[in-house]
Amino acid sequence: MTNAAEQIQSDITDNAVVLYMKGNAQAPQCGFSSRIAGVLNFMGVEYKDVNVLADEAIRQGIKDFSDWPTIPQLYVKGEFVGGCDIVTEMVLSGELDTLLEENGVAFSKEAADKVREANA
Repeated sequence: MTNAAEQIQSDITDNAVVLYMKGNAQAPQCGFSSRIAGVLNFMGVEYKDVNVLADEAIRQGIKDFSDWPTIPQLYVKGEFVGGCDIVTEMVLSGELDTLLEENGVAFSKEAADKVREANA
């Protein structure tokens, strides 16, 4: 395993929720990263944000690790969930709520409902 793969494995093992993104949770640097970070922040999900722009090895390494070509990438309890489109669909369908609940990840159900109401 490369150093990047070892770091990624450590991140997703040591943190319940990890978002590999461009920028960070407070200052996303692309619209797709902003969308996922914004929803997670609004729902009160605690997560580790990893700025792939800060490390080219991680930026390429996460794509190789997941066999997924784009960033952002969301992981819950060590499992790859998806990128922006998949996560957006999961939020709107309630699937993300279920995934977080099943994995014991705290979030605001009220905030999640507000996101769905606003996008109905």
